[in-house]
Amino acid sequence: MVTKALLSCAALLTVATASARIGVEKVAEKFERPVWVGQPAGISDKLWVIEQVGKVWIIDAKTGARSEKPFLDITADVSRKGNEMGLLGMAFAPDFKTSGRFYVNFTDGSIKTRIVRFTATKPFTETDAASAEVLFTYDQPYQNHNGGWIGFGPDGYLYISAGDGGAGDDPQNRAQDLKTHLGKMLRVDVSPEKGYIVPKDNPFVGKSDAKPEIYSYGLRNAWRCSFDRKTGDFWIGDVGQNKWEEINALPKGKAKGANFGWRLREADVPNPNGKIAGDNPEGAIDPVYVYKHGGSSTEGVSVTGGYVYRGPVKELEGRYIFGDYQNPRIWAFELKGGKASGFKDLTDELKPEDGRRINLISSFGEDNEGNLYIVDHTGPIYRVVGK
Repeated sequence: MVTKALLSCAALLTVATASARIGVEKVAEKFERPVWVGQPAGISDKLWVIEQVGKVWIIDAKTGARSEKPFLDITADVSRKGNEMGLLGMAFAPDFKTSGRFYVNFTDGSIKTRIVRFTATKPFTETDAASAEVLFTYDQPYQNHNGGWIGFGPDGYLYISAGDGGAGDDPQNRAQDLKTHLGKMLRVDVSPEKGYIVPKDNPFVGKSDAKPEIYSYGLRNAWRCSFDRKTGDFWIGDVGQNKWEEINALPKGKAKGANFGWRLREADVPNPNGKIAGDNPEGAIDPVYVYKHGGSSTEGVSVTGGYVYRGPVKELEGRYIFGDYQNPRIWAFELKGGKASGFKDLTDELKPEDGRRINLISSFGEDNEGNLYIVDHTGPIYRVVGK
Protein backbone atom coordinates (compact mmCIF):
# COMPACT_ATOMS: atom_id res chain seq x y z
CA MET A 1 0.00 0.00 0.00
CA VAL A 2 1.17 3.54 -0.68
CA THR A 3 2.51 4.98 2.55
CA LYS A 4 0.98 8.12 4.01
CA ALA A 5 4.34 9.82 3.47
CA LEU A 6 3.69 9.52 -0.23
CA LEU A 7 0.18 10.92 0.01
CA SER A 8 1.32 14.51 0.22
CA CYS A 9 2.80 16.22 -2.80
CA ALA A 10 3.91 19.00 -0.50
CA ALA A 11 6.24 16.63 1.31
CA LEU A 12 7.63 15.17 -1.87
CA LEU A 13 8.24 18.56 -3.40
CA THR A 14 11.05 19.13 -0.92
CA VAL A 15 13.14 16.82 -3.10
CA ALA A 16 15.50 18.83 -5.29
CA THR A 17 14.49 19.38 -8.88
CA ALA A 18 16.50 17.91 -11.72
CA SER A 19 20.06 19.17 -11.92
CA ALA A 20 20.21 19.01 -15.70
CA ARG A 21 18.97 21.87 -17.81
CA ILE A 22 15.81 20.89 -19.61
CA GLY A 23 13.06 22.83 -21.28
CA VAL A 24 10.41 22.72 -23.96
CA GLU A 25 10.21 23.96 -27.50
CA LYS A 26 6.95 24.76 -29.25
CA VAL A 27 6.39 22.37 -32.14
CA ALA A 28 3.04 23.70 -33.43
CA GLU A 29 0.06 25.70 -32.23
CA LYS A 30 -3.50 26.91 -32.89
CA PHE A 31 -5.18 23.52 -32.73
CA GLU A 32 -8.79 23.29 -31.54
CA ARG A 33 -8.80 21.46 -28.19
CA PRO A 34 -5.95 19.04 -29.01
CA VAL A 35 -5.97 15.86 -26.93
CA TRP A 36 -3.22 13.64 -28.37
CA VAL A 37 -0.03 13.63 -30.42
CA GLY A 38 1.86 10.62 -31.73
CA GLN A 39 3.65 8.87 -34.55
CA PRO A 40 3.32 5.48 -36.28
CA ALA A 41 6.19 3.02 -36.33
CA GLY A 42 8.73 3.59 -39.08
CA ILE A 43 7.89 7.25 -39.66
CA SER A 44 10.02 9.98 -38.10
CA ASP A 45 9.41 13.17 -40.05
CA LYS A 46 5.71 13.62 -39.22
CA LEU A 47 3.47 13.82 -36.16
CA TRP A 48 -0.27 13.29 -35.92
CA VAL A 49 -2.42 15.55 -33.70
CA ILE A 50 -6.02 14.87 -32.59
CA GLU A 51 -8.54 17.67 -32.16
CA GLN A 52 -11.39 16.75 -29.82
CA VAL A 53 -13.97 18.05 -32.29
CA GLY A 54 -13.19 15.11 -34.60
CA LYS A 55 -10.22 16.02 -36.79
CA VAL A 56 -6.70 14.61 -37.04
CA TRP A 57 -3.89 16.68 -38.59
CA ILE A 58 -0.41 15.78 -39.78
CA ILE A 59 2.41 18.20 -38.94
CA ASP A 60 6.05 18.33 -39.91
CA ALA A 61 8.00 17.07 -36.90
CA LYS A 62 10.71 19.75 -37.32
CA THR A 63 8.88 22.83 -38.57
CA GLY A 64 5.38 22.21 -37.22
CA ALA A 65 3.90 23.01 -40.64
CA ARG A 66 0.38 21.60 -40.85
CA SER A 67 -1.08 19.54 -43.70
CA GLU A 68 -3.45 21.46 -45.99
CA LYS A 69 -6.24 18.98 -45.35
CA PRO A 70 -6.99 16.91 -42.24
CA PHE A 71 -5.65 13.38 -42.19
CA LEU A 72 -9.10 12.41 -40.87
CA ASP A 73 -12.32 14.42 -40.49
CA ILE A 74 -15.19 12.67 -38.69
CA THR A 75 -16.77 15.74 -37.15
CA ALA A 76 -20.13 14.63 -38.59
CA ASP A 77 -20.03 11.50 -36.42
CA VAL A 78 -18.35 12.85 -33.29
CA SER A 79 -20.40 14.45 -30.52
CA ARG A 80 -19.14 17.21 -28.23
CA LYS A 81 -22.35 17.54 -26.20
CA GLY A 82 -20.36 17.12 -23.01
CA ASN A 83 -16.98 18.62 -22.14
CA GLU A 84 -15.36 15.19 -21.90
CA MET A 85 -16.91 13.84 -25.09
CA GLY A 86 -15.40 13.88 -28.58
CA LEU A 87 -12.58 12.21 -30.48
CA LEU A 88 -10.42 11.08 -27.58
CA GLY A 89 -7.86 8.51 -28.68
CA MET A 90 -5.96 7.11 -31.64
CA ALA A 91 -3.65 4.15 -32.25
CA PHE A 92 -1.69 3.19 -35.35
CA ALA A 93 -1.49 -0.46 -36.33
CA PRO A 94 2.10 -1.69 -35.89
CA ASP A 95 2.22 -2.15 -39.68
CA PHE A 96 0.62 1.21 -40.50
CA LYS A 97 3.49 2.14 -42.82
CA THR A 98 2.39 -0.62 -45.20
CA SER A 99 -1.29 -1.22 -44.29
CA GLY A 100 -2.47 2.32 -43.51
CA ARG A 101 -4.71 0.95 -40.75
CA PHE A 102 -5.40 2.85 -37.55
CA TYR A 103 -7.98 2.96 -34.77
CA VAL A 104 -9.90 5.71 -32.98
CA ASN A 105 -12.00 6.00 -29.85
CA PHE A 106 -14.80 8.59 -29.83
CA THR A 107 -18.29 9.38 -28.54
CA ASP A 108 -21.11 9.77 -31.02
CA GLY A 109 -24.40 11.70 -31.03
CA SER A 110 -26.27 8.91 -29.24
CA ILE A 111 -23.72 9.09 -26.40
CA LYS A 112 -22.11 5.80 -27.27
CA THR A 113 -18.41 5.09 -27.47
CA ARG A 114 -17.34 3.79 -30.85
CA ILE A 115 -14.12 1.89 -31.49
CA VAL A 116 -13.50 2.27 -35.21
CA ARG A 117 -10.89 1.08 -37.67
CA PHE A 118 -9.94 3.26 -40.64
CA THR A 119 -7.60 2.66 -43.56
CA ALA A 120 -5.72 5.66 -44.91
CA THR A 121 -5.18 6.02 -48.64
CA LYS A 122 -1.64 5.88 -49.99
CA PRO A 123 0.71 7.65 -49.37
CA PHE A 124 -1.20 7.50 -46.06
CA THR A 125 -1.61 11.25 -45.63
CA GLU A 126 -5.43 11.30 -45.95
CA THR A 127 -8.29 9.02 -44.94
CA ASP A 128 -11.65 8.49 -46.55
CA ALA A 129 -14.20 8.52 -43.71
CA ALA A 130 -16.16 5.92 -45.68
CA SER A 131 -13.42 3.38 -44.88
CA ALA A 132 -14.71 3.25 -41.30
CA GLU A 133 -15.33 -0.16 -39.79
CA VAL A 134 -17.04 -0.01 -36.39
CA LEU A 135 -15.53 -2.79 -34.30
CA PHE A 136 -17.85 -2.36 -31.35
CA THR A 137 -19.77 0.23 -29.33
CA TYR A 138 -20.91 0.61 -25.75
CA ASP A 139 -23.35 3.02 -24.12
CA GLN A 140 -22.26 6.00 -22.07
CA PRO A 141 -25.02 6.68 -19.51
CA TYR A 142 -23.66 10.17 -18.78
CA GLN A 143 -21.60 12.74 -20.68
CA ASN A 144 -18.44 12.34 -18.58
CA HIS A 145 -15.94 9.60 -17.75
CA ASN A 146 -15.58 8.28 -21.28
CA GLY A 147 -12.00 7.09 -20.83
CA GLY A 148 -10.84 7.40 -24.41
CA TRP A 149 -7.24 6.17 -24.48
CA ILE A 150 -6.43 3.45 -27.02
CA GLY A 151 -3.06 1.87 -27.74
CA PHE A 152 -1.21 -1.25 -28.83
CA GLY A 153 0.60 -3.24 -26.18
CA PRO A 154 3.91 -5.08 -26.55
CA ASP A 155 1.86 -8.25 -27.19
CA GLY A 156 0.42 -6.70 -30.38
CA TYR A 157 -3.10 -6.47 -29.00
CA LEU A 158 -5.20 -3.30 -28.84
CA TYR A 159 -5.96 -1.94 -25.36
CA ILE A 160 -8.90 0.40 -24.76
CA SER A 161 -9.65 2.51 -21.70
CA ALA A 162 -13.36 2.66 -20.86
CA GLY A 163 -14.41 5.07 -18.10
CA ASP A 164 -17.06 4.14 -15.55
CA GLY A 165 -19.78 5.97 -17.50
CA GLY A 166 -19.97 9.08 -15.42
CA ALA A 167 -21.93 10.97 -12.80
CA GLY A 168 -20.29 10.68 -9.39
CA ASP A 169 -19.32 7.67 -7.26
CA ASP A 170 -20.18 5.29 -10.13
CA PRO A 171 -23.86 5.03 -9.07
CA GLN A 172 -24.47 1.63 -10.68
CA ASN A 173 -21.12 0.19 -9.57
CA ARG A 174 -20.19 -0.40 -13.21
CA ALA A 175 -16.43 -0.49 -12.64
CA GLN A 176 -16.84 -3.64 -10.53
CA ASP A 177 -19.54 -5.17 -12.74
CA LEU A 178 -18.01 -7.57 -15.26
CA LYS A 179 -21.21 -7.59 -17.35
CA THR A 180 -20.41 -4.11 -18.72
CA HIS A 181 -17.41 -2.67 -20.56
CA LEU A 182 -17.51 0.48 -18.41
CA GLY A 183 -14.79 1.11 -15.85
CA LYS A 184 -12.50 -1.38 -17.55
CA MET A 185 -9.35 -1.86 -19.58
CA LEU A 186 -10.32 -3.82 -22.67
CA ARG A 187 -8.01 -5.96 -24.84
CA VAL A 188 -8.73 -7.25 -28.35
CA ASP A 189 -6.90 -8.75 -31.30
CA VAL A 190 -7.49 -6.59 -34.39
CA SER A 191 -5.22 -8.52 -36.75
CA PRO A 192 -8.05 -10.03 -38.83
CA GLU A 193 -8.92 -8.27 -42.07
CA LYS A 194 -12.40 -7.61 -40.67
CA GLY A 195 -13.66 -7.36 -37.12
CA TYR A 196 -11.64 -8.51 -34.13
CA ILE A 197 -10.91 -11.58 -32.06
CA VAL A 198 -10.96 -11.84 -28.28
CA PRO A 199 -7.55 -13.16 -27.18
CA LYS A 200 -7.90 -16.63 -25.70
CA ASP A 201 -5.90 -15.62 -22.63
CA ASN A 202 -8.17 -12.70 -21.66
CA PRO A 203 -9.07 -13.44 -18.03
CA PHE A 204 -12.87 -13.68 -18.40
CA VAL A 205 -13.17 -15.61 -21.65
CA GLY A 206 -15.87 -18.28 -21.44
CA LYS A 207 -17.59 -16.78 -18.39
CA SER A 208 -21.27 -16.10 -19.00
CA ASP A 209 -21.45 -13.25 -16.50
CA ALA A 210 -18.51 -11.25 -17.93
CA LYS A 211 -17.62 -9.40 -21.12
CA PRO A 212 -14.79 -11.34 -22.77
CA GLU A 213 -13.02 -8.15 -23.94
CA ILE A 214 -12.29 -7.16 -20.32
CA TYR A 215 -8.63 -7.41 -19.35
CA SER A 216 -8.73 -5.53 -16.03
CA TYR A 217 -11.34 -3.57 -14.10
CA GLY A 218 -12.06 -1.22 -11.20
CA LEU A 219 -11.04 1.97 -13.05
CA ARG A 220 -12.81 5.30 -12.70
CA ASN A 221 -11.66 7.27 -15.72
CA ALA A 222 -8.24 6.22 -16.96
CA TRP A 223 -7.11 9.35 -18.80
CA ARG A 224 -3.91 8.59 -20.65
CA CYS A 225 -2.06 5.32 -20.34
CA SER A 226 1.20 4.05 -21.80
CA PHE A 227 3.50 1.09 -22.15
CA ASP A 228 7.15 1.58 -21.24
CA ARG A 229 8.86 1.08 -24.61
CA LYS A 230 11.87 -0.53 -22.90
CA THR A 231 10.27 -2.87 -20.34
CA GLY A 232 6.67 -3.25 -21.53
CA ASP A 233 5.35 -2.18 -18.11
CA PHE A 234 1.82 -0.74 -18.18
CA TRP A 235 1.12 2.71 -16.70
CA ILE A 236 -2.33 4.16 -16.04
CA GLY A 237 -3.31 7.65 -14.87
CA ASP A 238 -6.76 7.29 -13.26
CA VAL A 239 -8.70 10.47 -12.47
CA GLY A 240 -9.97 10.68 -8.90
CA GLN A 241 -13.31 11.61 -7.35
CA ASN A 242 -12.98 14.07 -4.47
CA LYS A 243 -9.83 13.18 -2.57
CA TRP A 244 -7.10 11.41 -4.54
CA GLU A 245 -5.56 11.28 -8.01
CA GLU A 246 -3.65 8.09 -8.79
CA ILE A 247 -0.97 6.49 -10.93
CA ASN A 248 -1.01 2.73 -11.41
CA ALA A 249 1.88 0.69 -12.80
CA LEU A 250 2.11 -3.03 -13.41
CA PRO A 251 4.96 -5.12 -14.86
CA LYS A 252 4.58 -6.41 -18.40
CA GLY A 253 1.67 -8.85 -18.61
CA LYS A 254 0.63 -8.45 -14.97
CA ALA A 255 -2.50 -6.32 -15.61
CA LYS A 256 -4.42 -9.46 -16.58
CA GLY A 257 -7.47 -9.73 -14.32
CA ALA A 258 -6.31 -6.86 -12.11
CA ASN A 259 -8.90 -5.02 -10.01
CA PHE A 260 -7.86 -1.40 -9.43
CA GLY A 261 -10.48 -1.00 -6.69
CA TRP A 262 -12.90 1.71 -7.84
CA ARG A 263 -15.64 2.39 -6.65
CA LEU A 264 -14.89 0.44 -3.51
CA ARG A 265 -11.79 2.53 -3.00
CA GLU A 266 -10.49 5.84 -4.26
CA ALA A 267 -6.76 5.33 -4.84
CA ASP A 268 -5.76 3.21 -1.81
CA VAL A 269 -8.33 4.73 0.59
CA PRO A 270 -11.80 3.27 1.32
CA ASN A 271 -14.57 5.17 -0.47
CA PRO A 272 -17.50 5.55 1.97
CA ASN A 273 -19.96 5.81 -0.91
CA GLY A 274 -18.63 2.53 -2.27
CA LYS A 275 -19.94 0.80 0.86
CA ILE A 276 -16.67 -0.71 1.95
CA ALA A 277 -14.26 0.03 4.76
CA GLY A 278 -11.02 -1.43 5.95
CA ASP A 279 -8.66 -3.45 3.79
CA ASN A 280 -8.65 -3.62 0.01
CA PRO A 281 -11.13 -5.96 -1.70
CA GLU A 282 -9.45 -9.26 -2.53
CA GLY A 283 -7.01 -8.95 -5.42
CA ALA A 284 -7.15 -5.15 -5.63
CA ILE A 285 -4.09 -3.33 -6.95
CA ASP A 286 -2.69 -0.39 -4.99
CA PRO A 287 -1.49 2.62 -6.97
CA VAL A 288 2.24 3.33 -7.01
CA TYR A 289 1.60 7.02 -6.40
CA VAL A 290 -1.29 9.22 -5.31
CA TYR A 291 -1.69 12.94 -4.71
CA LYS A 292 -4.40 14.96 -3.05
CA HIS A 293 -7.33 16.14 -5.11
CA GLY A 294 -7.52 19.86 -4.34
CA GLY A 295 -6.82 23.34 -5.56
CA SER A 296 -3.58 24.32 -3.85
CA SER A 297 -0.37 24.97 -5.74
CA THR A 298 1.08 21.58 -4.79
CA GLU A 299 -1.94 19.44 -5.61
CA GLY A 300 -4.27 18.93 -8.54
CA VAL A 301 -7.75 18.12 -9.72
CA SER A 302 -7.45 15.78 -12.70
CA VAL A 303 -4.40 13.62 -13.39
CA THR A 304 -3.05 13.33 -16.92
CA GLY A 305 -1.06 10.13 -17.29
CA GLY A 306 2.26 10.23 -19.11
CA TYR A 307 5.23 8.10 -20.14
CA VAL A 308 8.39 6.58 -18.79
CA TYR A 309 10.96 8.72 -20.53
CA ARG A 310 13.20 6.85 -23.00
CA GLY A 311 14.38 9.74 -25.15
CA PRO A 312 17.60 11.67 -25.80
CA VAL A 313 17.67 13.71 -22.54
CA LYS A 314 19.71 11.27 -20.46
CA GLU A 315 18.95 12.94 -17.14
CA LEU A 316 15.27 12.02 -17.54
CA GLU A 317 15.92 8.40 -18.51
CA GLY A 318 13.64 5.95 -16.69
CA ARG A 319 11.50 8.61 -15.02
CA TYR A 320 7.74 8.48 -15.33
CA ILE A 321 6.61 11.97 -16.34
CA PHE A 322 2.98 13.00 -15.82
CA GLY A 323 0.90 16.07 -15.01
CA ASP A 324 -2.42 17.53 -13.93
CA TYR A 325 -4.97 19.04 -16.28
CA GLN A 326 -6.53 21.77 -14.16
CA ASN A 327 -3.51 22.64 -12.05
CA PRO A 328 -0.93 22.63 -14.84
CA ARG A 329 2.02 21.04 -13.12
CA ILE A 330 4.44 18.42 -14.43
CA TRP A 331 6.05 15.84 -12.15
CA ALA A 332 8.42 12.89 -12.46
CA PHE A 333 9.52 9.93 -10.38
CA GLU A 334 11.29 6.61 -10.70
CA LEU A 335 9.71 3.33 -9.70
CA LYS A 336 11.76 1.40 -7.16
CA GLY A 337 10.43 -1.58 -5.29
CA GLY A 338 6.93 -0.81 -6.50
CA LYS A 339 6.94 2.69 -5.04
CA ALA A 340 7.58 6.21 -6.29
CA SER A 341 11.14 7.35 -5.59
CA GLY A 342 13.09 10.53 -6.31
CA PHE A 343 9.98 12.62 -6.93
CA LYS A 344 10.68 15.85 -8.82
CA ASP A 345 8.58 18.85 -9.78
CA LEU A 346 9.55 19.79 -13.36
CA THR A 347 6.94 22.52 -13.81
CA ASP A 348 9.28 25.49 -13.72
CA GLU A 349 11.91 23.82 -15.90
CA LEU A 350 9.37 22.88 -18.54
CA LYS A 351 8.04 26.37 -19.10
CA PRO A 352 7.68 27.75 -22.63
CA GLU A 353 9.95 30.60 -23.69
CA ASP A 354 7.36 33.22 -22.71
CA GLY A 355 7.82 32.13 -19.07
CA ARG A 356 4.24 31.06 -18.57
CA ARG A 357 3.24 27.58 -17.53
CA ILE A 358 1.68 25.25 -20.04
CA ASN A 359 -1.99 26.02 -19.67
CA LEU A 360 -4.15 22.87 -19.65
CA ILE A 361 -2.20 19.60 -19.96
CA SER A 362 -4.61 17.34 -21.84
CA SER A 363 -2.09 14.70 -22.88
CA PHE A 364 1.51 13.63 -23.31
CA GLY A 365 2.87 11.98 -26.43
CA GLU A 366 5.91 10.07 -27.63
CA ASP A 367 7.67 9.67 -30.96
CA ASN A 368 9.79 6.80 -32.26
CA GLU A 369 12.98 8.29 -30.80
CA GLY A 370 11.43 8.52 -27.36
CA ASN A 371 10.98 12.29 -27.43
CA LEU A 372 8.24 13.41 -25.05
CA TYR A 373 5.54 15.84 -26.14
CA ILE A 374 3.13 17.88 -24.04
CA VAL A 375 -0.30 18.76 -25.40
CA ASP A 376 -1.86 22.02 -24.21
CA HIS A 377 -5.64 21.84 -24.59
CA THR A 378 -5.70 25.54 -25.50
CA GLY A 379 -3.81 24.85 -28.75
CA PRO A 380 -0.01 24.39 -28.63
CA ILE A 381 2.11 21.22 -28.78
CA TYR A 382 5.51 21.21 -27.02
CA ARG A 383 8.54 18.91 -27.16
CA VAL A 384 10.75 18.28 -24.10
CA VAL A 385 14.38 19.05 -24.92
CA GLY A 386 17.77 19.29 -23.26
CA LYS A 387 19.42 22.71 -23.06
